[in-house]
Amino acid sequence: MARSAAALGLAAALAAFGLAAGTSAEAREVVGLRDDRFQPGTIVIRTGERKLYLVVAPGEAIRYTIAVGKAGKQWRGVKYVEEMQVDPAWAPPAEVKRDNPRLPDVIPGGSPRNPMGARVIGLGPGGQYAIHGTNMPNTVGTAASYGCFRMHNSDVIDLYARVQMGTPVVVLP
Repeated sequence: MARSAAALGLAAALAAFGLAAGTSAEAREVVGLRDDRFQPGTIVIRTGERKLYLVVAPGEAIRYTIAVGKAGKQWRGVKYVEEMQVDPAWAPPAEVKRDNPRLPDVIPGGSPRNPMGARVIGLGPGGQYAIHGTNMPNTVGTAASYGCFRMHNSDVIDLYARVQMGTPVVVLP
């Protein structure tokens, strides 16, 4: 099957970054997307698959492996990117602090103890959830969070460079 010009352009761009289409760098790869409901630029998260898709062209996406919310912490719906930070500090939400009272009130950005990793892409309205890196890469691909989506730091850095404020994020089961 012939590849579209957009696909070839994306493959060339990935090659320029040292990635080959269809291969993995951490957990990232270019894939076909059979669901045509989503416009290029949309992030689609399928919690059951533990995958995040960035739609890059009609029928094509970059797929990343993610950690999702643990049992009882998963959600679905539509949010929008409303915050973007590099090496963010982290203040544990009340629910996390209640479950882990020994946590400090704030963990500085860049600290190896900071669970936000290298980047945070905050989702709103509400600001309760985010797509972020992790200092615990072994949790990626599992159900481990309080509702946020964890990525390998190299993958969240890649995604961060591709999205902008207002990007729609569709979370599906």
